Order: sequence, then C-alpha cells, then structure tokens
Amino acid sequence: MNTTPEPVVDVPVIDLPLPPPGTMGPPEEYGRLRQECPLAKVRLPIGATAWYATRYDDVKELIADSRLIRPTINDWPPRPGRAPGDEPGLITMMELEGPRHAALRRALSEPFSVRSIRSRLPNLRQSADRLLDAFVGGDQPGDLVVRFLEPFPVMVMCDLVGIPYDDSQYFLPKADAALGALLTLEEGREATSRLRAYITSLLDGKRREPDDDVLTELVRECEHGTLDHESAVSFGLSMLVAGYRTSTMFLADAVLTLLTVPGEYARLRDNRDLMPGAVEELLRYVPVMNGVVVLQAVEDIELHGRTIRAGDAVLPVLASANRDGSVFADGDRLDLCRADNPHLTFGRGAHNCIGSHLARAQMTVCLESLFDRLPDLRLAEGCQPIWEDGSPSKSPITLPVSWSAPSPPRRRQPW
Repeated sequence: MNTTPEPVVDVPVIDLPLPPPGTMGPPEEYGRLRQECPLAKVRLPIGATAWYATRYDDVKELIADSRLIRPTINDWPPRPGRAPGDEPGLITMMELEGPRHAALRRALSEPFSVRSIRSRLPNLRQSADRLLDAFVGGDQPGDLVVRFLEPFPVMVMCDLVGIPYDDSQYFLPKADAALGALLTLEEGREATSRLRAYITSLLDGKRREPDDDVLTELVRECEHGTLDHESAVSFGLSMLVAGYRTSTMFLADAVLTLLTVPGEYARLRDNRDLMPGAVEELLRYVPVMNGVVVLQAVEDIELHGRTIRAGDAVLPVLASANRDGSVFADGDRLDLCRADNPHLTFGRGAHNCIGSHLARAQMTVCLESLFDRLPDLRLAEGCQPIWEDGSPSKSPITLPVSWSAPSPPRRRQPW
C-alpha cells in the first residue's frame, strides 16, 4: 500500500458522494477523489464521519487488512449512554472474526463451491422460466424488476438456504431496513432483532424436520460441535440481508446497462461465447458497491501521510476501485470483451464473498433466460425507471420494458 504523503495537507470533510439523481451512478466525484484526494473524510447521513478510500491499490489492501474489522450496526457509530454490544447486533458473516468465522466458512465451502452451484444450474433456470412464463403473458409495458429481477434471486436464495419463499413478504422489508442502516440506523436496529428471531425459528424447525438445504447442514454442524448456534444465525442473517438484495441490484443494473448501451443486449444475445467475460465486466462496471462496506480500525493505520485512528470508520469504495483507470483501461466504458479484469466486487482476503460463484451463476442464468425468452427486449417508450435517489447503492426499483410476441422457452444449457 502506498504510504507516500500526498501534497494535500488538510483533510477535507465532504458529504457522502451519491450517484446523480435518476441513475445508478457512479458518483461524479470518484475521478476527482482518486486523482486529488484518495483518502478523504466523508460525512454520513447518520452524522458520523468516515475515511473514504477510492483508489484501486488502497481499496485492495484495506479490504484484506487485519487491522480493520466490520462493526455491527449496534456497535458503530457509538451512541451516548449505550455501551457497545449491549444488545443483539446484526452479526453477519462479515462481522465474524477468527476461529468462528473460519469454522462457518468450512461448513459452507461445499454448498457454495463451483461444483455444487453448477449442479444447481437447472434449478436456477427452472425458477427463471417459471417467472418469465407469467411475465411474457402479461400486459405491456411490464415491470421487469418487480416481476422478474427481484423475485428471481429471492427464489434462488430461499431454495438453496432453506428459507420458505412464501415468507418473503415478511422478511424482505426488514432485511431492506437492516441493509440501509447507514441511512436509517434505528430502523435497521429494530429490524435486526426481528430477523434474528426469524432465523432462530427456522433453525429450530430444521432441527425437528431436516431437509436438503444449507440451514439443515448448519444445524448438523452445530449438533456435532463443529459450529456454534450464533454462527449459524449469522449465516442466516447474511442471506437475508445480502444474499439476495445485492444480487437484485446487480441484475437490475446489468440489464438496464445492456438495454441502454446501444447494441450490447443484441451483441451478447447473439454471441453467447462472450458470456463468462461479459458477466465479469458487468460485475466490474455496475457500481452497486458505492461505499457501503464499512470497516473500523482496531489500531492506527498510516495511509497517504494521514493517520486512521483506532476506532475510526473506513469506507473502501469498491465501485470506485473498479473504475480506476490505472488498472482498467478506459474504466468508465463497458467492454464486454475486456480480457484483464481483476475487479474487487467480491472483496478479498478472509472475508471475500463466499457467494461469488452463486452470484455469477445467477447473472448468467438471468441473462440467458432473457435472451431466449425475450430476444427483442427493450426499454418501454415513454416510461422511465423509478429510482430511490437517497441511497449510495442504487438500482432501478421499476424497469418498464416492452417486447414482441411471447417466445416459447428455448433452453440453451451449456452446463
């Protein structure tokens, strides 16, 4: 990591960069910050401040630095009159450290392996086709987010993990509140206790009636003494909070990108051999991770001539790192044929995303299904997507589209 002092002496305090209204982003400030102030101080909507790192090399080092941990929304930012850890926190896999984290990852290594995810590809395609069967027979324009891009990752996650899909109307709003804790902290904390209770009840049910799913496997690990109950709860919370929502956002932004950049939807539709590299490029290009990774220093860290003090929050901005022109040639341009693509979307180090293979599979199946069923999919004329412009991470919450006569399923299954 470069620790050479920068020419800027004063540490600026800026508002948290947000994507321009009505777009997925990225925020316009990224390029300037990478060039002029790669380690800035930002003021978050909840009133706290954090260090904001935007260069690829810095972000790559910070997300794997053992001196940085991920605090729970109960422990950070500190609140007057309340000691850290005095109430149950939103402890997902990202907040677990040490032996407990290692034990949980070992228990999950097989169900989230390449081999296991590949074996589930037909199930993913069946879920996609089931949703598209209803979509293509519906009225036009149709909302692709509400009717396909949002429910699809939820279906996949529920089937794999062992969460009843019929419960989604209960847990989705609470998971969104927890995920948006930087903006709605108290709502996030309230939702946490309810989500914990929900996951605990599911684990109790799997203990009484085992099934072929990940939660059942974790219950067995607990009974064998190789995993503790709280770690199993942490995994369940991870799936509810991040296991589907970030996938929804990536899928929605990726499809919108392909429909917006002239010719790219048809190009990938007609050249499926480009799919593996195109998926990686979409994961790099789509700026979902706009400063939503919050880490906290456990000891002082020197960077660019400045001192990140123990207890300070650090935001390594993955989406900015993925656009850094020093690593990605013409980084603000979508290049479906990009060959060298070391993006940081799935993190790095001990806490790299264990669901990366599943995320890639979901995007591949999503796009293959759309190309087969809706080959002439297009943005609906006279209808604009709706956005929530207050969030650092954005995807359209509606995506009106049109298409020609419904196409029968044409399952091209490279698997």
